[in-house]
Amino acid sequence: MSTANSISPTEPVGVHEPPRVTAQSWWQRDGADNAKRNLALIGVLLLLLIIGAITRPDIFLDIERLWSNELTVLSLASSIGVITVGMTFVIISGGIDLSVGALLALASVWCTTVATQSYGAGAMVFAALAVGAAAGLVNGVLIAYGRLVPFIATLAMMVSARGLAQNISGSHTQITNNKFIISLAGDKFLGVPYTIIIFLVVVVLGWVLLNRTTFGRRTIAIGGNTEAARLAGINVRLQTVLLYVLGGLCCGIAALMVVSQTTSGSNTNGDGYELSAIAAAIIGGTALTGGRGTIIGSLLGVLIFSQITNLFVVNNLPLDIQRVINGGIIVIAVLVQQFRVTSLWRRPASS
Repeated sequence: MSTANSISPTEPVGVHEPPRVTAQSWWQRDGADNAKRNLALIGVLLLLLIIGAITRPDIFLDIERLWSNELTVLSLASSIGVITVGMTFVIISGGIDLSVGALLALASVWCTTVATQSYGAGAMVFAALAVGAAAGLVNGVLIAYGRLVPFIATLAMMVSARGLAQNISGSHTQITNNKFIISLAGDKFLGVPYTIIIFLVVVVLGWVLLNRTTFGRRTIAIGGNTEAARLAGINVRLQTVLLYVLGGLCCGIAALMVVSQTTSGSNTNGDGYELSAIAAAIIGGTALTGGRGTIIGSLLGVLIFSQITNLFVVNNLPLDIQRVINGGIIVIAVLVQQFRVTSLWRRPASS
């Protein structure tokens, strides 16, 4: 005779009901972290526009002037934005590149020499890209095969590239009258300067490379755990070299954009760009410890950093105060990352 506590004949003995998993909303899932961060960055951008409307209503509340102002801001920030895309890849892999500003200067000087300009726009474009990629290759080889710390290797390249640019130019500004190069900043497509379009194309290509290719997955794996990536069969040294070549190539593209905007090449071009690119990537959520970062986040970081600089300029804030505030922004961004990583470690494992 069966009782309430008897076991059903079809139910295996000793098998218990699996633990129930509490349904989580999309907002609570770990995969939504990037989306949450990006929404927060968009909120910061809107807040900056509100501050601009309060402090300079004559610019930010006039649609025509606001559009013109933002196009100017984006055009000036486009070169830093391109460098930030390359920097994002390097930082995600656990590295750092302090030489990007100097590489931009070297590429801009090399492509505007009289000899290079005599061969036309194609030679200028090739020279800028080749110089940037070659310098990135040297960085990558020193780090991957010479086993130098990225900070030291790229610091040495920063000093050397800036000195070489000064030597080639003789500390003089080299003017270019090439119509194609100048048109990159002067001409527009649907009212948008080509420099901004180039920046957006680089962002799209960077996003695809990071999120839809094995190159991107290997980059994240190396940044997350280099030894585990090596044991998984990834050629860590080759991948590291390619990452720094990619960063150098971005510097070459940025050099062409700067030459187009200033119609000249100079050994002072790109001064401070390395700090701006690192700051933009950090603000966008790229972890300095490696293994985490997004191209969209870096794009938003560039927009936020450029918008903050724009507010400084339109409100006539002294340059020394601007630098102090920019330094504080970088520190705050790193602290936010530190607290976020700590909270992730303390988060209980889901059942």
